[in-house]
Amino acid sequence: MRALLALTLMCCAALAQAAIVTREIPYQDAEGKRLIGYYAYDDAVQGKRPGIVVVHEWWGLNDYAKRRARDLAALGYSALAIDMYGDGKQTEHPQDAQAFMAEAMKDPAAAAKRFDAGLKLLELQPYTDKSSLGAVGYCFGGKVVLDAARRGVDKLDAVVSFHGALATQTPAQAGKVKAYVLVEHGAADSMVTQEQVNAFKAEMDAAKVNYQFVNIPGAKHGFTNPDADRLSHGEHGGPDIGYNKAADESSWADMQAFFKQVFK
Repeated sequence: MRALLALTLMCCAALAQAAIVTREIPYQDAEGKRLIGYYAYDDAVQGKRPGIVVVHEWWGLNDYAKRRARDLAALGYSALAIDMYGDGKQTEHPQDAQAFMAEAMKDPAAAAKRFDAGLKLLELQPYTDKSSLGAVGYCFGGKVVLDAARRGVDKLDAVVSFHGALATQTPAQAGKVKAYVLVEHGAADSMVTQEQVNAFKAEMDAAKVNYQFVNIPGAKHGFTNPDADRLSHGEHGGPDIGYNKAADESSWADMQAFFKQVFK
């Protein structure tokens, strides 16, 4: 009896010590730009596990993007929130965010290389299974991951866009897209037009991409971010965004089911 009790206490202690481990990792893109990655994993999970890149909103590599990396780690993934702006730059002012995003995307080839640098960094982490890689992106990050799928990034198995921009200057070509694609879109998103939605679906169909498009009733742009309501009503004004708890939870559940199917 005492031996059983001792064993139980040891197991409980081990579980109590298990935690989400995080660390910042400096890295560079192909142009030598200094970037900051935020890596997270669950030390209770044994061995290698699928790796997921997290690409931030237009606000930059902020606490929300890092939280999503921790959330993915808690699901058993090796998660890395990458830096598309450099030096971990972030803001809460929409004019600054617009400027940061415009600067990052002015050279699509350089932006692509910046994503690739983040994916490579994730591959290098000892807990990452290099044969199972995915990416999730929010708003601006949604466009980044969708464009990565469009150009057929090697080893990228799955991408998920949450309230992401759908328009692109480099549409998918038949036979080039290797990743499975999931798009979680708010039906009340005023920042993405219905014409863009229709064009995206036509693009995916023409390129014969294996994709799912979920249109969530009543959800605005930014529906997954609990800070969206605050960020849309600052003294400086703000974009038409808003948090939607039901949409946040349903889209997260969709992502989990999607990854389980892809990484089975």
